[in-house]
Amino acid sequence: MELNKGDTIGIIALSGECEQKKVKQAKLNFENLGFKVKLSKNIMEQNCYLAGFDEDKISELERFFEDPDIKLIIAARGGYGTIRLIGRINYEIIKNNPKPFCGYSDVTALLLMIYKKCGITTYHSPMACSDFGEKDFSLSTYENFVRTINSANFAFAGQKTYKNKSAEGILWGGNLSTVVSLCGIDFIPDKDFIFFTEDINEPVYKIDRMFQQLINIDKFKSKCKGIVLGDFLGIDDEIWLEEYFKYLAQLLCIPIISGFKITHAKEKITLPIGAKAKIDGIKLKVKL
Repeated sequence: MELNKGDTIGIIALSGECEQKKVKQAKLNFENLGFKVKLSKNIMEQNCYLAGFDEDKISELERFFEDPDIKLIIAARGGYGTIRLIGRINYEIIKNNPKPFCGYSDVTALLLMIYKKCGITTYHSPMACSDFGEKDFSLSTYENFVRTINSANFAFAGQKTYKNKSAEGILWGGNLSTVVSLCGIDFIPDKDFIFFTEDINEPVYKIDRMFQQLINIDKFKSKCKGIVLGDFLGIDDEIWLEEYFKYLAQLLCIPIISGFKITHAKEKITLPIGAKAKIDGIKLKVKL
C-alpha cells in the first residue's frame, strides 16, 4: 500500500481525551499536506480521563477499517485506554480490511494485538495530535513516516552496541510499560523477533523490573534474538540505566544496540511491526 496525496487519513481517539485545539490543527496540517481527513465520532468526547466510552471507540475502530475511503488510520494520542479494548474487538473485520494502523505509547497494545491476531503489519509511528497537532510539527518526522509507509527496504543507524553480534527476526515491540501490560494474555509472536522499545518517566528499577517480567516468559526469552533501544526519557539515573543495559546484554547474550529515535520526543522514526529485520553492528536493517 502507498500513501499518496489525495488519500483519506482516518484520525481516531482510542486512549486519553483529546484537546480540541490539537485535533483541529492536526486535521488542518494533514489537509495542507494534500490529504483528506476523517475524524472518529468520539474524538471530542470525554469520559473521565478517556476519549469517550469503550464501546464507541471499538465501533469507530471497526468502522474505520471497513471504510474503503480511509487508506490509513492514525491514533490521535496515547495516554491510557487501549488495553481496555483489546479483548472486545472483532479482529476478523480488521483482518478482512487490512490497512496501515499507526501510533505509539499506549497504542502499542493495539499495534501488537492486531499483528498477533491478524498478521497485519502495524506501524509504531507518530500520532495525529501528539506529533502533528502543532503548527511547527517536525517535517523530518512526517517525511520519515510517509517514507516508511511507502518503502520496502530501509535502514537506521544507532550509536552504541552493548553486544556486538548480528541477529535476524521480525521487528516487534513498542512502549515498554504498555508491552508489559499485556502479560497474562497470548501476545508474543510465534516467530523469532528483534525487540525495540522505549519509555518515559520510569525510574531505572522499574525499567529493570519490566524487562525482567518479559524475560521470565519462556517464549519471550527464546524468541527474542536482539534488542533495539530508543529513548528512556525522564529517568532518575543515567549511570544506573547504562549499567543495567550492560547487565542485560550479558544476561541474554544477544545483540543490544541503542541510540535510535524511538521516543516520546519530537523527532521520531516510524517502524513497521512484523517486517523482517536484521541487526548488523549498530545498524537496524528493515525489509517489508
